[in-house]
Amino acid sequence: MDNANLVLKAIEARKSSYSPYSSFMVGSALLTKSGKVFCGCNIENAGFSPTNCAERTAFFKAVSEGERDFTAIAVAGWGKDEEPAQAFPCGVCRQVMREFCDPETFKVLVAKNDKGGYTEHTLNALLPHSFGPGNFF
Repeated sequence: MDNANLVLKAIEARKSSYSPYSSFMVGSALLTKSGKVFCGCNIENAGFSPTNCAERTAFFKAVSEGERDFTAIAVAGWGKDEEPAQAFPCGVCRQVMREFCDPETFKVLVAKNDKGGYTEHTLNALLPHSFGPGNFF
């Protein structure tokens, strides 16, 4: 799957967002090395700390189904006024990505608009000097 189509899947996934408190809807689409795509959305909670981001929702779905190798994730966020707002992954999501992805090659695609435009970043650029599984060995 090409990057633009992955971004469009993230844009579509944000429609499932449960965000009654912030009204900030986020969708994600995670691409595995085998070509499967796992979508996620943010799921808020009145207690706030149980809230789960779209990126982690996609990762947890994929990992729970046995996937461990990923190449890219697209993230699309929209605010209260339904205008696109670049939604970069939070620090917790970046750390989850680091657990499963090569920081030098894993791509993070951040939607710029609802037409599929995006910016592309490596995980290493978003989480420099990271701590990962290799630090234990």
